[in-house]
Amino acid sequence: MKALMKTTKSVKPAEVEKKWHIVDADGLVVGRAATIIANVLRGKHKPSFTPHVDCGDNVVVINADKIRFTGKKLADKVYYKHTGYAGGIKEITAAKVLAGRFPERVLEKAVERMIPRGPLGRQQMRNLRIFAGSEHPHAAQNPEVLDIASMNRKNKVGN
Repeated sequence: MKALMKTTKSVKPAEVEKKWHIVDADGLVVGRAATIIANVLRGKHKPSFTPHVDCGDNVVVINADKIRFTGKKLADKVYYKHTGYAGGIKEITAAKVLAGRFPERVLEKAVERMIPRGPLGRQQMRNLRIFAGSEHPHAAQNPEVLDIASMNRKNKVGN
């Protein structure tokens, strides 16, 4: 009877091996890139995925200012924030955010909203580094290239 039993091994935080990945966001679609980045941050690409442990990898995103939207979303997509005061809701379009001072926030918020809220989600978001240009200070970690464009093509062909 012992041979028929299947057990799932939960990974402990000390047993997690974290890798570094780099993503070039030049020409990628925001939502498609964000889903893959969120899955890598959570660790869902690993066979040892454990939902209650931070078993994801570190991700460095470069050229976040060159990310694109499909359709008319660049002009029509609106981000809202609230100041905390009565009637203090503010809105800004995606085009203005990308042309503004911090264009990397578009991708950061897209990924953040795909990660579970709570202490574990905040820890996983600390493993994400986004840079507007092509320069980054994480070359010493020898990040592997995560080719999101080819992953999207594979998923489209498989459907």
